[in-house]
Amino acid sequence: MSLFDCTDAQTWGPSLDEAVNAINRGTLIVLPTDTVYGIGTDAFSASGVSALLAAKGRSRQSPPPVLVPDHRTLAALTINAPAAVTALTEKFWPGGLTIICQAQPALTWDLGETQGTVAVRMPDHPAALALLRRTGPLAVSSANLTGAAPAKTVAEAQAQLTDSVGVYLDGGPVPGGVPSTIVDATSEELTVLRPGAISFEELQAVVPDIKPKQEPPA
Repeated sequence: MSLFDCTDAQTWGPSLDEAVNAINRGTLIVLPTDTVYGIGTDAFSASGVSALLAAKGRSRQSPPPVLVPDHRTLAALTINAPAAVTALTEKFWPGGLTIICQAQPALTWDLGETQGTVAVRMPDHPAALALLRRTGPLAVSSANLTGAAPAKTVAEAQAQLTDSVGVYLDGGPVPGGVPSTIVDATSEELTVLRPGAISFEELQAVVPDIKPKQEPPA
């Protein structure tokens, strides 16, 4: 378990090198994002994804989202995205919005029991984006044990994940601290699955017919 500073773009090059090398070895990393700290691995490494889920104590029924470095990557990873997805990502990416779309069936990856979908986000954090531009898509989930509070500092992530992670990138306290909003865009009718960093009112201002999260009956 190694800790590397990535608070300054002028000096974080060696830290990102260590993270890239860890990803290439199939080792888990922790990285800062604009919402909370994330635990990540190569999205196309089945063993890496399995290790990520094990580190968090999650099953394959809870597949991790995928972080991307730019808007173009969304089109490469998904198919049949409604037009409203473009409107939302143009407004809120990079940022705290995760979009669930139908996954490109030709991709050779195994994120878990996804039912043919993938959750994608472009984070608004300079270190995360710099890393993603070098690694390509990363499977990234919040850096905490399942059921525990998401980590807002690298120390909080270390306390929970310990040596299950090889490289920790310290970007200081995350600016947001609230997990991303998740929107289901697997059909023409978009639905908010998890409220978060982007409010329903903000989403509705862009996509008027988006549906709020459906609460279970009492």
